[in-house]
Amino acid sequence: MFKVGDLAVYPAHGVGRIEAIENKDFSGLQQSFYMMRILENDMIIMIPTDNVSNVGLREIIEPEEVSQVYTILKEQDISLETQNWNRRYREYMDKIKTGSVFEVAMVLRDLILLKAIKELSFGERKMLDTALNLLVKEISAAEDLTESKVESKILGCFRN
Repeated sequence: MFKVGDLAVYPAHGVGRIEAIENKDFSGLQQSFYMMRILENDMIIMIPTDNVSNVGLREIIEPEEVSQVYTILKEQDISLETQNWNRRYREYMDKIKTGSVFEVAMVLRDLILLKAIKELSFGERKMLDTALNLLVKEISAAEDLTESKVESKILGCFRN
């Protein structure tokens, strides 16, 4: 599915590059792995090639799909959940773990809108930064734009 040099998205870690495809021997059983370097922090992740769909590894979104992300971000006439921050945090974390750029966009939108009406918990602030970072990296790769330009476009969705 992926080849060396391809960019891909690993849920909750973001965009990475497939640096190699290696065969490893475990207890006499040969297994093939993608060796993926996460762009954000240079972390290397070994992903079994036959387990790609289970871990959620996917291709970068197409440039045509980016407008859907901005549509989600601009959708500000939503009702924010009034549950406690802990439950909200778990729900948002589950969305981020799906690896869907659209789910991550919803988390970012909700947290930015929530931040405008109340103070976020430390965990929520950290999650807001994570969601923003995940979106910036992927959209930057999809549209071949600088990260600072993408971040400005994303945050521009929230200026009144």
